[in-house]
Amino acid sequence: MEGNKEKIVDDVGSVAEAISADDDNAAPLYQVESLCMRCTQNGITRFLLTSIPHFRKVLLSAFECPHCGERNNEVQFAGEIQPKGCHYRLEVQPGDPKLFSRQVVKSESATIKIPELDFEIPPEAQRGSLSTVEGILVRAIDGLQALQEERKKVDPQTGEAIDQFLLKLRACGTGESPFTFILDDPAGNSFIENPFAPSPDPSLSIKFYDRTPEQQALLGYLVDPSQLNADAAMEETSNDVDQIRRQPHGSVGAAAGQKAIAQSNSAEIVEALFRYSAPEEVMTFPSTCGACAARCETRMFVTRIPYFQEVIVMASTCDACGYRNSELKPGGAIPDKGKRITLSVKNINDLSRDVIKSDTASVKVPELDLELASGTLGGVVTTVEGLITKISESLERVHGFTFGDSLDESKKNKWLDFKARLNKILSMTEPWTLILDDALANSFIAPATDDIKDDHQLIFEEYERSWEQNEELGLNDIDTSSADAAYNSTGVTSNENPQE
Repeated sequence: MEGNKEKIVDDVGSVAEAISADDDNAAPLYQVESLCMRCTQNGITRFLLTSIPHFRKVLLSAFECPHCGERNNEVQFAGEIQPKGCHYRLEVQPGDPKLFSRQVVKSESATIKIPELDFEIPPEAQRGSLSTVEGILVRAIDGLQALQEERKKVDPQTGEAIDQFLLKLRACGTGESPFTFILDDPAGNSFIENPFAPSPDPSLSIKFYDRTPEQQALLGYLVDPSQLNADAAMEETSNDVDQIRRQPHGSVGAAAGQKAIAQSNSAEIVEALFRYSAPEEVMTFPSTCGACAARCETRMFVTRIPYFQEVIVMASTCDACGYRNSELKPGGAIPDKGKRITLSVKNINDLSRDVIKSDTASVKVPELDLELASGTLGGVVTTVEGLITKISESLERVHGFTFGDSLDESKKNKWLDFKARLNKILSMTEPWTLILDDALANSFIAPATDDIKDDHQLIFEEYERSWEQNEELGLNDIDTSSADAAYNSTGVTSNENPQE
């Protein structure tokens, strides 16, 4: 920050215009006179546009009043809102002070909860803060304590209840009581540090989710009012069925086969006709963009992957914001068992094997001590090389403090060593192992031989799901007795009709 030149501007609007015009790499420090909310005198607010490495562009603002000494700071995000929301869950156990020093980025749309105390910090409180777990709790305690004397005079009963609550909150803040620290941000711009990265953190779990129409509206997106009403949305969907149209796909199935035959390319004929079986046409239907909630189109077709199962391929493109998304959904019934796929990657050709990773699959690379929990990266269709590249990009994006000023040398060297090892396995200087563990058996790695039994580098193992896995997938609560009864009765009727 020493190299930044300081510029004095008249108002906040001028700051926004100046920051937009400046080059990111040479953004100066701006200052503007602003009102102190404590003594009503004028203080100085300083603004700096900077980028946290491998995380986001942020706008830092710091206020200082020379009259009363009031100081505060705020973080605002200058980049785009992420395609999905994020949900961090940190289990804080007593006697572990390192958990309290974890850095936390809380955006202006994030909510912090401590379920054990039934305590919630709403988005409008501690807006845009860059702090630690301990700092978040201390600010919450100070905020509740600030007006206690006046509160006790007006409402002694409420004041006494808050005193009792503060005792419990301080016990959590000092590490005397265990608690769960939950950070939920629909914008996806919040973050809790993982000091063990790139290895999984036993105390921290991360989930990404699709925003609801209500959350889209709160973030400022224009949402169709009918989307906020489930019945109206269903009605609209039924009316849109007539708008479904079909268009030639042209790259798989019969359409691709006819093109290859016309060109007399025997290799392409085999590739197009026998690798995948797919319809000539792709269904197109109206949908809503997951990023900006604008109207867009989703294309869908069903195909069957040899040695795997029937799947549904869906792709969406938004002309309004440029967001693109592709998904592969499993078809058919839920398998009775989970599946573990182990691939021994021995040569450069193995990097080009097709990989289908569902959103319920975990990824392991034992040689790197790398493990990604289920849900990370979502569902992707890629290659072995593409999967490792996506993992590298995801780790750099999620762990925003990789090379920050606060990182000590040992952690920095750990990251540099991990990236070097990651690049090493892609250069195939030595063999390594890729493991996909999917409790719903919806993941797949393509064999290198015509018959999957002849591929000795690829191992498929089935296993019984545990009760905890079924609970996480929501299978323990599924009751299909009514549907089974209806299905069986329909089957009996259809069988009896021919005899009549």
